[in-house]
Amino acid sequence: MKAIFLTAAALLSTVALTAPIPVKAENTTPLRRLLETRECFGCDLTGVNLKGAHLIGVDLRKANLQGANLEGANLEGADLTGANLKSANLTDTFASGTTFENANLTNANLSDANLHNAQVDGAVMIGTNLNGADGFDINLGVGGEE
Repeated sequence: MKAIFLTAAALLSTVALTAPIPVKAENTTPLRRLLETRECFGCDLTGVNLKGAHLIGVDLRKANLQGANLEGANLEGADLTGANLKSANLTDTFASGTTFENANLTNANLSDANLHNAQVDGAVMIGTNLNGADGFDINLGVGGEE
């Protein structure tokens, strides 16, 4: 009886050791991806809270940041080409050298933002709040036809 029990125990332990160990699925949420890799091309970050975040040089091209809170964030040198920033809060952001080309900044709040050398070619800025924003060398045009 003991021999049978020991044999069964030996077989079961061998099977248990050779069975695949389940690996916990990696959390690849867009926010985690952005913070870990500094890149989130085309990510859906709708309504995300990045208040005060250090996002220097991040790649957020074509990302959806509609309604996101980026208040006080450092976006120096970030690439937001084609990003959707509709109704985003960018109050007091440091966006020096940031690219907003072809971005949707409709109703975005850029009050008190630092926009030195920001690129905004083709950006939609209907209703964008620029009160108190500081900037120079910005390719910002006002008006209709050329």
